[in-house]
Amino acid sequence: MTRFLRILLAAGMACGVFASAGRSLAKPLDIVFVNPGKTGEVFWDMVAQSMQAAGRKLDAHVEVLTSERNYRTMQELGFSVVARPDKPDFLILSNEESAAVPILEAAEAAGVKTLLLSNTLIGQDAARLGPPRQKLKTWLGDITTDLQTAGARMANALIGVARAEKWQSPDGKIHILGIGGDEITPASIARNAGLKLAVDAAPDVVVDRLLFANWTESEAERVTANYLGWASRKEIRPAGIWAGNDPMALGALHAVIAAGLVPGRNIQVVGLNWSEDALREIKAGRLLLTDGGHFLLGGWSIVLLRDYADGCDFAAVSPRVEVKTSAITRDNLASIGDLIRMRAFDRIDFTRFRAKAGRCGQYDFSLDALISSLPLAEGVAD
Repeated sequence: MTRFLRILLAAGMACGVFASAGRSLAKPLDIVFVNPGKTGEVFWDMVAQSMQAAGRKLDAHVEVLTSERNYRTMQELGFSVVARPDKPDFLILSNEESAAVPILEAAEAAGVKTLLLSNTLIGQDAARLGPPRQKLKTWLGDITTDLQTAGARMANALIGVARAEKWQSPDGKIHILGIGGDEITPASIARNAGLKLAVDAAPDVVVDRLLFANWTESEAERVTANYLGWASRKEIRPAGIWAGNDPMALGALHAVIAAGLVPGRNIQVVGLNWSEDALREIKAGRLLLTDGGHFLLGGWSIVLLRDYADGCDFAAVSPRVEVKTSAITRDNLASIGDLIRMRAFDRIDFTRFRAKAGRCGQYDFSLDALISSLPLAEGVAD
C-alpha cells in the first residue's frame, strides 16, 4: 500500500511539473484598470472591453474603475486601489493630463506593480523619475502606440487626395484645418506632431488653424463651423479636415454638411479611433479613413502582464512596448469591420499573441496578425 502511494505521489509531482512547464497551472491574476475616460466614451469603453476579453482568455480578472474624465477622481481611485488590504497583482493606469504620477509613487510605496497604457510620463515627470524600473521599481513599463506616425499618415492621406483632385485655393496652396484633442496629453501631442511633420514636408500645404476641441463631437462641430465661415470670408478653399479622434471627425462632418459642402466629393475628413460610427461614414464615402486600433492596447496589456506573471518578462526586449496603428479605409473595411461594430473582442484568441518560448518581449500586435487570428466567419462586413 505504501509503495502504491509513493507511485501515486511521484506521478502527481511529474504531472505538476509538466503542467507548470506548459503554463496550464498559471496563477489566476487580479488586475485593476483605472479608466480615465467617461462612461459611454467609445474609445475608453473599447479599451476596457478588450482588456476584459483578453482576461477571459488568459485567466485574469480585470476590474474597471471609471474616472469620468476627472483627473482628481482618477487619482482617488488609484490611491484607493493601492491602499486595499487585498491588493491586486497589477494596476493599469493612463497618464491622462499627467495625473498618474502620484498614483505610481503611491503604488511604489505599497508594492503594487503598475503598467502605464496609452499615455506615459513626459516632461519634468519623465526627467525626475527616469525610465520604468529605475526609481520606481514597481512601475514595470508602458504600452503605447506610435501616434506620431498615425497623425502623419492621416495628414498625408488628405494631402494626397487634395493634390489628385486639384483642391488648391487661389493662392495655389492646399488648406487644411487641424482639430486636436488637447495641448497637454502625450497621445494628443504625438498626433499633432505627426500632422506638423507631414505638413512641414509639403510646401504646397497650409494648416490654417490647429484648434482644440477637448476630444468631443460638439466642440469640433463648433470650431469647424467657425473655421469654414472664416475660410469663406477669406476666399480660401478648404481641402481637408484633420481630426485627432473619431468623435471630433464626426463633429467636423456635421459642420461641413451644414456649410453646404459634400464630404468625400469636395472636401475630405480623417479621424482616429476605429469607432463604429467612423466605419459607417467610411462605408458611406463621407470619411476618408480612421486610423487606430490602439483601443486594443487594453487586450495587449493583459498579454504582457500574463507573460510577466508567468516568468516571460516583456522587458527582455524593452519595458516600453510600442504598437503600430493602422488605417481603415474602404479598401480594408470588410476585413475588420464586424469585429469593431459588434465589439466582438471575445473572437480574438489572445493566447496566440503571447511571446513564444525563448522570445520574451517579442510581440506581433499588427493589423495583419489580428485579422489572421479571427475566425473565418469574421470575414465579410456588409
